[in-house]
Amino acid sequence: MIELEQKEKGLIKRLTNKTFKFDSRIKDYWYTAAYFIKTTKIIEQHCPEKIVTMQFFQRKNNVVLCGIDEVIALIQTFATNPKSLKVEALNDGDIIQAGEPVLKITGHYQDFGFLESLIDGVLSRRSAVATNVYHTVMCAKPTPVFFMGDRQDAYTNQQGDGYSAYVGGIAAQCTYAHGEWWGKEGGGTMPHALIQIMGGDTTKACIAYADTYPNEKITALVDFHNDCIKDSLLCAEALKDRLGAVRVDTSDSITDHYFDDKKELYDGKKINGCNPYLIIALRKALDDAGYKHVKIVVSSGFDIDKINWFKQENAPVDSYGVGSSLLKINVGYTGDLVILDGKKLAKEGREDKPNPRLEIVKFD
Repeated sequence: MIELEQKEKGLIKRLTNKTFKFDSRIKDYWYTAAYFIKTTKIIEQHCPEKIVTMQFFQRKNNVVLCGIDEVIALIQTFATNPKSLKVEALNDGDIIQAGEPVLKITGHYQDFGFLESLIDGVLSRRSAVATNVYHTVMCAKPTPVFFMGDRQDAYTNQQGDGYSAYVGGIAAQCTYAHGEWWGKEGGGTMPHALIQIMGGDTTKACIAYADTYPNEKITALVDFHNDCIKDSLLCAEALKDRLGAVRVDTSDSITDHYFDDKKELYDGKKINGCNPYLIIALRKALDDAGYKHVKIVVSSGFDIDKINWFKQENAPVDSYGVGSSLLKINVGYTGDLVILDGKKLAKEGREDKPNPRLEIVKFD
C-alpha cells in the first residue's frame, strides 16, 4: 500500500504551519458558513463552558487520506487557544475506509467550530486527488505517471494538488508550485506553441531547445502535424543521443496520418487520437531506424480506462501524462459533534467511533 511504501522510504512526514500560506481573513470568518458564525456567538453567550469532541470521516473505501497536515496547521494558526485543544489524527498517505474517523478535535466549540467546513473542504479535495492519483499509478504500474494538473483547474490549487499527487505516488509534476510543499521542482517538455513559433518545424524547435538547455535530454512533442512517426524520425535523425523521448498528444478529434492508407487494417478498432496501435507502430519505426534509446511518452485524455486499454494492447509506453481525470472531487468529508462534556451524544447514525490508529498531535 502507498502509505507503507512511502513511509518506509521516509517520504511522508508531518508538514508544519510554516509550510502553508493561509489567507489571514480566515480568522475573521471570511470563509466560514454563516450558520457556524451564528452558532459560535450563541454558544459564547449561553454555554461557553461546554467541552465537545468533533469527529471527521468520509464514505468510501480504499481512500488515500491527504490534507491532514494542512488541517493541523490550519487549527494551529487560526483556532483560539489551539494548545488547549486535544487533536487526534491519522497521517497523510494512510489508506482509510468508509466511516473511519481520521480526525478528532476536543475542546470548547467556540475555539475551533468555525473551521469545520474549511477542514471538510481541505480533506475532501486533497484526499480525492491523492486517491485518483494512487489508483491511476497502481493501474499504470510499473510505467510512471506524470501529473499534468496545471491546466485543468485554477492556479491557486496547484500547491495542494501537487502535494496530494505526491502523496498518491506520482512520478513527476509540471510546475514549481506543484512541488512547493514537498521540495520538488517542476519538469516537462515543450508546448505546441514553441513549434508554431519555429514556423511549424518540430525539428527546429528541438534544436533550439537543445541549444538553450545543453544539459538536458530533449523530449520532442511530435503531433503538431498529426504525423507522429515521420516527425519522430526527423527529430531522432537531427538530435541523435540528445533525444531522450518523443511525446504523442494527439487529440481524439483527429486521426494520425499514419493510418491514411491503413484504415482497412484496423477495421473495428479505435484509431483516432492517441491510441495503442499508433504507439506500437511508432516504437517499431524508431527501433528499425536504430533509435531504441528514444522513449515514448503519451498524453491527451488519459484515465484508468484508457491506460488499461493501452496495457491490454501491450502498447510500449514509457510514461503516461495524466491531467483532468486526477482532479475529480469524489471524496466528501463530514464533521460531527459526538461527545458533550465527556458523554457520548450525537446525531443518530453519527455516533463516536473509536479508532486506535489515531495519534495525538502536539503543536509546535
